[in-house]
Amino acid sequence: MFSLRLDHSTNKTMEKMNYQTEQEKFWAGDFGDEYIRRNVDTRLLASNVAMFAQILGRTEGVASVVELGANVGMNLRALRQLLPEAALAAVEINHKAATALREWGECKVQECSILEYQPQQQCDLAFVKGVLIHINPESLPRVYDLLFACSKRYILIVEYYNPTPMEVVYRGHQGKLFKRDFAGEFMERFPGVHLLDYKFVYRRDRNFPQDDSTWFLFEKQA
Repeated sequence: MFSLRLDHSTNKTMEKMNYQTEQEKFWAGDFGDEYIRRNVDTRLLASNVAMFAQILGRTEGVASVVELGANVGMNLRALRQLLPEAALAAVEINHKAATALREWGECKVQECSILEYQPQQQCDLAFVKGVLIHINPESLPRVYDLLFACSKRYILIVEYYNPTPMEVVYRGHQGKLFKRDFAGEFMERFPGVHLLDYKFVYRRDRNFPQDDSTWFLFEKQA
C-alpha cells in the first residue's frame, strides 16, 4: 500500500463556496476527507489498471484525458501507467484531494464542483467513475452535458447500474447515493453517440475486483 500526505488544515476553499446542492457540500467536507483514507490502496490501483486496459483496448489515439470527480487520482494514476505520454486533467471538489493531485504532479487540476466547471478545451477521453451515483438527480442532465462537451471523441461512464432510479442509504446517510441507468439516460440525451462496449466488474472478482461497477464506453460520431 502507498500513502498520501494529506493537508489537515481547515478547508478554506469549502468555506468560500456557495454550493448548489447538499451533495456537493457533503463531498467537499469531512466525509470527502474520510473517503480519501478509505480508498488509497495498491490493490485498487491494480484493479484500475486491469479495467482501463480493457477499455483502452477499444479505443485508438487517446492522447488527452479528463476525469470529472477525480478524488486523489486512483484512476488517473492507473491511466498514467497505460498512457505514459498522455495529457491528464482532473476536476475535483474536495480541497485535500485536489492538493494531493497537485502534489502528484502528473495532471492539470481544477478545484471546483463539477456543476461549476467550465471546460476550456476538449480531451480525447472524458470520464466519470463512481461520481454520478453521488450527484443530485436533478443535476444529472447538466453533468451529462458536461461530459459530452469535455470529450473530443470518447466518453466513459463507470457507475453502479440499476434499470430504474433508486436511492441507497450510504454509510448511514440519506440522499447521498443513487443508482439508475446513467448510460441509457446519456444515450437518450445524445442519440448520436455510439456505444462501443460495456462490461460488469464484480466485487468478488478473484484478481481485479471493482465494487460491482459497470463501464460503458461511447464514441462521438464524426
